[in-house]
Amino acid sequence: MDTLTNCIFPLSEKAQFVTTLGIIGSMTERDMQKAALRGEPSYVWRAGQQRRFDMIVKFAGKRIHGKALENGCGVGMYVEKLASLGADVIGLEYDFERARDARVNSDQIINAAGESLPLLSATFDLILSHEVIEHVQDDRSAIAEMVRVLKVGGRAVIFCPNRGYPVETHGIFWKGNYYFGNKLFVNYLPRTWRDKLAPHVRVYSRRDMQKLFEGLPVKFIERTIIFGAYDNIIARFGAFGKILRTVLQFFEKTPLKIFGISHFWVVEKV
Repeated sequence: MDTLTNCIFPLSEKAQFVTTLGIIGSMTERDMQKAALRGEPSYVWRAGQQRRFDMIVKFAGKRIHGKALENGCGVGMYVEKLASLGADVIGLEYDFERARDARVNSDQIINAAGESLPLLSATFDLILSHEVIEHVQDDRSAIAEMVRVLKVGGRAVIFCPNRGYPVETHGIFWKGNYYFGNKLFVNYLPRTWRDKLAPHVRVYSRRDMQKLFEGLPVKFIERTIIFGAYDNIIARFGAFGKILRTVLQFFEKTPLKIFGISHFWVVEKV
């Protein structure tokens, strides 16, 4: 296990290619491969991040002031926000360079894998897993590890991709080449075909999610599906983007939420 030393490192160069539309600039081949395997973390805090953070705070309750773990912290943006509300936060990140960058926001960053947390059992009041389990080698083990390190009564808040969303946001592989960006209807293909195009990232049905928790000592506090905030579309198209966001987020209150971008699950250890 590589644990980062107590030094402050500068932000990576890529984190500085930021505009209101998000990350721009040319990505190196190495960056593209990392994006394929591990996704792209948030580099700027916008409406989408704030909306999800508000959801986390709501379901955390008093646990927000206790011991917290962000399991897959990227460059540490949620770690910083949780700490600002009084949480004693540890961030865990598998990618060394991102863990190094996260040190800008916190000196409690661990570089390790989620399937084998180097942490004591029954330690945390709150765990956040934000769009992470789809990238790990063994998602079942990653979930079991989160439950292990939760205290009884502690909660894990989990966001992950919904198979019902009509866009695969992590790109695809085709004839040995990786194509970054949003790809329509890939997730609607039969699972075998879909996984050949996107072997680098999972998507989950409700049944898939349920299986991850089978036999684990948890109860379910929230199980729903949400749409995004579409900040990039709003930045580009203004009022049209805001109308689109309002309509899609309204669908969260209807059966049409099955087409949302992410599962939002909250579980409590019993």
